[in-house]
Amino acid sequence: MDRPEMEYVGFWPRFGAMIIDSILIAVLIFPLLTLIYGWSYWDNQKLIKGPADFFISWVLPAVAIIWLWVENGQTPGKMAIGARVVDAATGRNLTIGQAALRYVGYFVSMVVIFLGYIWVGLDPKKQGWHDHLAGTVVIRKRDRRPEPVRFNN
Repeated sequence: MDRPEMEYVGFWPRFGAMIIDSILIAVLIFPLLTLIYGWSYWDNQKLIKGPADFFISWVLPAVAIIWLWVENGQTPGKMAIGARVVDAATGRNLTIGQAALRYVGYFVSMVVIFLGYIWVGLDPKKQGWHDHLAGTVVIRKRDRRPEPVRFNN
């Protein structure tokens, strides 16, 4: 589906959106983990410190992000930059399968020194490896300038 009023979103805006999302996730999980495990949680070198840690650190963020992508194509970070994740072929919202595959693809994109994320800056459709894997693109309105100020005289 051609949408000339839309554009693919490049590396730096998506990086900014990821920073926003990461901060929000940290703000939510930091107090929960500290409340459950105490301050010693942050000194422990184990990857997963218990069942609550696994649920709060791994399951909860995955479910929330996948749900946000399926429902409206946006995490809070994507909302902040005016972007949406959509199916690359149709421009429609993601299926649960696509969203889950895209989320798993985030880890694939990290494996080789984050090359899968850097790929966004090199790809003609601004797709990272996770986008290619799930068949998605990130788009936003082409002209995002604010409305010019007008006064009634």
